[in-house]
Formats: sequence, structure tokens, C-alpha cells
Amino acid sequence: MAMMMKAAVFVEPGRIELEDKPIPDIGPNDALIRVTTTTICGTDIHILKGEYPVEKGLTVGHEPVGIIEKLGANVQGYQEGQRVIAGAICPSFTSYGCQDGCSAQDGGSHSHGYKPMGGWRFGNTIDGAQAEYLLVPDAQANLSPVPDGLTDEQVLMCPDIMSTGFAGAESANIRIGDTVAIFAQGPIGLCATAGAKLRGASQIIVVDGIPERLEMARKMGADITLDFNKVDVVSEILKITGGRGVDASIEALGLQSTFEASLRVLKPGGTLSSLGVYSSDLHIPLDAFCAGLGDHKIITSLCPGGKERMRRLMSIIASGRVDLGPMVTHRYSLDNIVEAYDLFSHQRDGVLKVAIQAV
Repeated sequence: MAMMMKAAVFVEPGRIELEDKPIPDIGPNDALIRVTTTTICGTDIHILKGEYPVEKGLTVGHEPVGIIEKLGANVQGYQEGQRVIAGAICPSFTSYGCQDGCSAQDGGSHSHGYKPMGGWRFGNTIDGAQAEYLLVPDAQANLSPVPDGLTDEQVLMCPDIMSTGFAGAESANIRIGDTVAIFAQGPIGLCATAGAKLRGASQIIVVDGIPERLEMARKMGADITLDFNKVDVVSEILKITGGRGVDASIEALGLQSTFEASLRVLKPGGTLSSLGVYSSDLHIPLDAFCAGLGDHKIITSLCPGGKERMRRLMSIIASGRVDLGPMVTHRYSLDNIVEAYDLFSHQRDGVLKVAIQAV
């Protein structure tokens, strides 16, 4: 008889429940990890609400920290008992997209129903990380050993939000001495703020409506914080930059209003780096777009995956250049994950990230 484990499962829109499921059997290229810590992502809330479609019965979650329980026959260079993470995006590195240098895009061709986030499998197309055990596909490409001395919580942001936020800063083409505006300071926006500082921006302006998030943004490297409830953000940013506009803007929410504001504050020749997940068509205003003559770059990013990306991110944590530990505001056991979803989905009690401990 199959051994069982606890897992947070999508039942129907509005319901993610803890259920018993069989511990997965692994194939030759897979690994089984025992999950020690994971977390709930804003994308999981989209799944919970039925705004992003997944199969009923799927285990949710895509941010695993754990210990190797079992290795497939083909997986080399790892040991059982080793502490590891795997990226939220776990590509095969055999697809055209991956081999073309875009490790987030691990899909087929458009004619075969290609989803342009094909590398995102955990809690999307296969069972995810909010469980006692997780099957990691293409483990040799995706398992990344956790350096000694780093706690689960210190590396918990690496699989997704740190990789995503940093990708936003990398795609923004930030140069040393740049002024950057970042719209929204949820977990992804906060990581984009930390990434902009690492990239050498000398003036980082962030926008949000929640005072605690603006305070956290200062810890992550923001120089100027603007509350959109109190000021006209676009005119304020143009005033701060002496009318020049910012060198780069990063949109980290996924709304028409923030996308448009990101474009309106951009200098001619500047880059708008879009991280938000949009749920309706975007409208590009003619004046802000300079009728198409502004030399603007609009670029979107999904978090890069694979063990080398994870190694780089953990090296940033190990070096002490960034500390994302303060972003964990709440802790729950896996047994109480339904309660954690309730807190996180309603954004109560100043929640930023919840650590789910599978002990």
C-alpha cells in the first residue's frame, strides 16, 4: 500500500484544503525531497480564487526548501540527506526556449498549446510544494544545495520572489547612478527594490499605499517612499527628477493604473520593466507612449529557474549583501495552512510572507 502524506490541495474556487495523498513515486531523472519549509505566494491566492486555472486535486505551492529523501538513478552529484532548494520554475533545459537562453520559458511551440510560462510546473501542471514531500523533475538541472550556515527562512525567498524581483531589476537595464521608480512594494516589489540597489541605482523611489510596506522598502534600499493615497505619484516623481523622468521603472502589481504610471514617469529612452501578472487587456496611452517615438523599452520577466540561478541568489544571501529574513512576518505549521491562506489572502496583520513549516 502507498505511503501517505499531507498536502494542500486545490478543491474548487475558494477552497484549498489539507488532504492525504500518496507520497510520489520518482522516475530516473527525478528527486523526492522532504519539504522542511515553504510559503504561500500571491499566485497561489489567484489559484485559490479561481482567477488562475489549475486542475482540481492539484497540490499547490512552488517555493520549496527541503532535504533530499530519494534520488532517481540518473541524478548525479547529490546525496540523500542534503539540504536543497529548487526554483519555482523548474525547466528541463531540453526545450527550444531554454536552449535559446531563456530558462523560464520551457515550453513547446505555439501550435501545440504552448503556455509562455512552461517552466513553471510546481503547483501549476504538477503537484507542488505545500506538502510533506515534493517530486522535483529534472532534478540534476534544478536542485541547488543550500550553503552551510543559512537557515530555511533565509533562503525561502530564492525559489520565486527573489528570482522574480531581481529579474525585474536585471531586465530594467539599471546602470550605476540611475534613478529608478518601483510601483508596489509587496514581496516581489520589495525584492525588485533590493535588486535595484544591488545593480547600482543611486536613487530608488518606491510607491505603495501601506505604511508598513513602505517602511520595509527602506530596509531593502529605497531612498524615497511615496504613498499613493497622499500624493499624485506621477507629478511627484517628475518633480523629484527635475522633469527628466526616471531611467527605469518597475511595475510589480499588474494593474492598468500602475502600468500606466510606470510609463508616464519614464524618461525618453528609458526602460519599463513589467513584473505584474495582468488579468485583463492593457491600454497604452498615446501621450505617455509619445505616439511610439519615445525610444522606450517595455520588457516583461518571469523568474529564471535552474540550479545556477538558485546558487547565485543564495550567494547574495550568504554574502550578507541582502537580508530578506525580515519579509517572513508569520509562521504556521503545514497542519494549519488553511488558516495561513485565510490570513494571507485577506492581507491581515501586516502580512508579507508566511513560512509554512512541515514539521
